[in-house]
Amino acid sequence: MSIIEFKGVCKHYSHQLILDHIDLQILPGEFFGLVGVNGAGKTTLIKCLLDLCEIDQGSIQLFGLRHTEPDARTHLAYLPEQFVPPYYLTGQHFLAYIAKLQGHVYDSKHAHEICQTLDLAASALKKPVRIYSKGMAQKIGLAACFLNHKRLLVLDEPISVLDPKAQTYLKRYLQTLKAKGTTLFFSTHSLADVETLCDRMAILHQGHLSFIGTPSECCTRFAAQNLEQAYLNCIDAGAWER
Repeated sequence: MSIIEFKGVCKHYSHQLILDHIDLQILPGEFFGLVGVNGAGKTTLIKCLLDLCEIDQGSIQLFGLRHTEPDARTHLAYLPEQFVPPYYLTGQHFLAYIAKLQGHVYDSKHAHEICQTLDLAASALKKPVRIYSKGMAQKIGLAACFLNHKRLLVLDEPISVLDPKAQTYLKRYLQTLKAKGTTLFFSTHSLADVETLCDRMAILHQGHLSFIGTPSECCTRFAAQNLEQAYLNCIDAGAWER
């Protein structure tokens, strides 16, 4: 059974078609990357998945349940693009608050271990998040996602804000989660990250999924020696077709 399934999903904004009959399945334990140009609809697709905006047509399922049912989101953690934690909390208070919302007891030792894995100093947890840099805020958001051991991670542009060291640490940690069977669905502009992390990928362009498959299949299909050129060939072909 698929963890995520989109069937014929359409979404309009102000009479403009943003998502055009999206069909997509993501399997248990799969790492899946969604790529596309700015404004392609990646964030909209994720928001539709999480019932943060209504779809106009089609259906979405999470863990075999309609995506509009609250229980469908029980086993997932979500980090939005440009995450900003509540400014009036310290990092530790934020993590403890998220754990409480999930019905868990806050484990400070585990929280410190995860923060260390993400290259966030333990001392930062005692500081108010209003003084955090963008990278620090991203790390505390990721830590909140990882702290509660969810089966599915839905991350919107999780890597680009981080410095190179933190990016490396994050990708290593994600690989350990993959070995434990965690499913990852994330959007990104980094094709190198797709090649490093993903079992499969999709290219969203002009409202359509122009490609779904492995990175190597993308290179083969679009007659390219590397994924960057394959991506360019894909979206250029899409532009000519439409």
